[in-house]
Amino acid sequence: MKFIDLFCGIGGFRIAGEQNGLSCVFSSDIDKHVQQAYKANFNENPFGDLKEINEDEIPDFDILTAGFPCQPFSYSGKLKGFNDKTRGTLFYDILRILSHHKPKMFLLENVKGIVSHNKGDTLNTIITSLIELGYNVHWKIISSLDFGLAQKRERWYCVGFLDNYDFTFPNPFKLKTPAIKDILEDVPTSQNLGLKNYELEMINYHFNSKEIRVKHDSSHYNPNSKKGRHGVYSFLKPDGSLRFHVGDPSKTQIQEMYYSSIETYSCTIIANRSPKLWDLKRKLSVRECARLQGFPDWYKFPCSDTQSFKQIGNSVSVPVVSEILKSMIRVEKEKRKNLTLIEV
Repeated sequence: MKFIDLFCGIGGFRIAGEQNGLSCVFSSDIDKHVQQAYKANFNENPFGDLKEINEDEIPDFDILTAGFPCQPFSYSGKLKGFNDKTRGTLFYDILRILSHHKPKMFLLENVKGIVSHNKGDTLNTIITSLIELGYNVHWKIISSLDFGLAQKRERWYCVGFLDNYDFTFPNPFKLKTPAIKDILEDVPTSQNLGLKNYELEMINYHFNSKEIRVKHDSSHYNPNSKKGRHGVYSFLKPDGSLRFHVGDPSKTQIQEMYYSSIETYSCTIIANRSPKLWDLKRKLSVRECARLQGFPDWYKFPCSDTQSFKQIGNSVSVPVVSEILKSMIRVEKEKRKNLTLIEV
């Protein structure tokens, strides 16, 4: 079966598709650094801006994959249907390609927040638009932590079929909770991974204190700022993460700083944040972050560390996508098998 890789990034969908025996016939991404990494690993240069690509130029395919950017959808038009509600967004380009080619299946990925974005109207527009094209749609929030990765990365996954399959998303792996220590390099290949002096001082101050919730010196903050008014506190959570937050004792979410340990999992990798470890007193390397996303060690990162961290943070978790594609392909094979039995 053939698939296309839209908003391909550095190829997380590509790796997952090829793991399932799929053949990629088209890829697209506007970022020149992403194109460089994709070229280095798959010997293909992705096409650029999808808005400039005519759907006729894309070869026929069976599955569309896309980790599309979530843009606010406009409701200002007077016409009905997805053309009006999604025009000007990159999701519109997915719809026009689906409408033209009518592939058997698609797999989309986005941030968890898409579910509540614009009080649910964004998700409703997406699902309604896909249904209008004739697809049976299924979606679910899935954590990478449940599929063997030591990263709590919750993402929205959406699949669709032209046929009315009885589809269920894959079950989590029945393994012990993965830990960061399992993906560490013996000698980190990236440079400048050490924490800053003020971070080390705050971490040491926390562990030298006998308090459970430790108040730190906030005299150097602007007294009119939140930190200056309410102070900064640290708290070692049961999962092994050390969190610094502002003021309110009940607020243990990430507000100031967040550190994992080698014995636990990391926070979500994002484009401008590499996970930090309080016990190793450093950030994770490019290779270690790639492992947290399920990228194999053969994968090459030809760009700077800054660009590579950004690319990894914007990518998909390969094992999650691979398992979803496996489930999608399975229902298609079962359909073919049943049709063969009927013909016999």
